[in-house]
Order: sequence, then structure tokens, then C-alpha cells
Amino acid sequence: MTTFNRTYSHYDYTIAWISALPLEMAAATAMLDERHPDLPTDMSDNNTYIFGSIHSHNIVIVCLPVGVYVTTSAATIAIPSQFDIRLGDVVVSKPTRDYGGIVQYDYRKTLNNNRAERVGMLNKPPSVLLTAISRLQAEHLMRPSNIPTILSDMDVLFESDYDHSDLDSTCANCCNEPMIHYGLIASANQVMKNARIRDRLAEELGILCFEMESAGLMDTFPCLVIRGICDYADSHKSKQWQGYTAATAAAYTKELLSMIHPKQELNSPARGARERLVQGKQ
Repeated sequence: MTTFNRTYSHYDYTIAWISALPLEMAAATAMLDERHPDLPTDMSDNNTYIFGSIHSHNIVIVCLPVGVYVTTSAATIAIPSQFDIRLGDVVVSKPTRDYGGIVQYDYRKTLNNNRAERVGMLNKPPSVLLTAISRLQAEHLMRPSNIPTILSDMDVLFESDYDHSDLDSTCANCCNEPMIHYGLIASANQVMKNARIRDRLAEELGILCFEMESAGLMDTFPCLVIRGICDYADSHKSKQWQGYTAATAAAYTKELLSMIHPKQELNSPARGARERLVQGKQ
């Protein structure tokens, strides 16, 4: 990543990359081809930003407030094992006939009522991002993903003394190409740690993974949700895979951006609100 000294304004940035945790923000920043100087923010704006570019796209990276575990902050990701989605894999929200890619549900009511309690309907991602997904899926039918190459170019993935032998050998994708899965992501305001509820929601709705952030963003910021898998949404939660999965999700995001021509952003009706990418792990 290089630092570029050209002068930019806020209006030069067309894509927002929203991270749930500082670790994810670091992974997103590592994907920048160029790092741009900071810009001043409005007095009423409490966010901090990192500016840069990827594949001719000017990107602004923002991290949600640290230590705040609500629907609009600090996501956690996990996955039902029957879909054969493994640690280190990437899940991308994809609309279905009934859902826009994110299924908002009430965890407490689901637990108490022994059935899925869904909460409202959420927007689907902007068309420019959905068409980019289609193109990238087609590319991956003809060639492998670029994720391993992108990861190898990162400055830091693991510390030099990191012991991979501690990881689950049946899920050790860190030396292989992570699999990319497209489908529904469930979002609630509590961490999913109940394997029974996890499996029921997965069976009833076709859920691929669970998190705690996107439902609070989808209606306000039309976005695509990209998640790396670091646990299985049960009682055996661990932060051991968070660094790697933040990196795999960020690497997929960078490859996806290569499918979008800058002119698509300029001509997109959503440009006034900017295109948003939500990237995370867990």
C-alpha cells in the first residue's frame, strides 16, 4: 500500500466500507492500494475514517463504536455445520424471493416460543453490487478465486510465531482457498450460542450464518454484507480465528470491487447515498 499526496474532497469517495471491529478495519485498510490523507469531519459526526483507493475506486473505511453490542454495532458471525461452511470461509448476503439477503429475527422470542420470530423486512443491496456478485460468481466458475493471492500480499496476516497446530485440523482453510457461499444471513441483537435454535433457523429459513450488525444498517445504508466465519454459533465460541477470517472477508471484498467499473458508480442512482459494503468476521 502506498500513500498518495493528491488532494481529495469528500465527494471523491463513492464506496463506504463499514467494519464492525478494529480488527476488521485493519484488514480493510490492508487491502487499500493507496492510502489517502485524512479529511475533516463535521462537528456532529463522531465517526473516524480511513481514506484510500482500491481498483480505481475511492474508498472510505469506518469502524462502528468499540464495545457497544447492539444490533447496529459489533457483529458476531457463526455458521450451521450442516451447510459445510467452515472456519475461514466467506459468506455473502444474497437476496431470495422473500428476503433481501439479511433476515432480522428476535433471538429472545425465538428462544422462548420455540420457533423463528422474524422482525420486518429489510432492503436488498444496490443493483450495482448484485451485478458485480453475478460477474464474480461467473469468473469463479472459470478460474480460482484471487483470495489466496490477495492474502499473500497483506503485510500482516499472522504473527511470525503463530502456531497453526492449535486450530481445528478439519477446518484449517488457512493454507487453502477459502470457500465462498452466497445466501441469507440472520441478524439479531444477541449472540447466537444455542445450537438447537441455530439449526432450527437454518432449516426453516435457509440461513447460512448469524451476526449482530447488519439489520441495523440495511434500511438506512443499502449495502452488501460480507462475512468471514470464525465460529459455529454454539457454546464453543472462540476468538482464535478472528484475524484470519477478517482477512478472508476483506480479500473477497477487494476482489469484488475489481468487478465494478468506476463509471457504474457515477451512473448509479444510489451514488448520492454512496454504495456500502459491510465486512466482518467472527
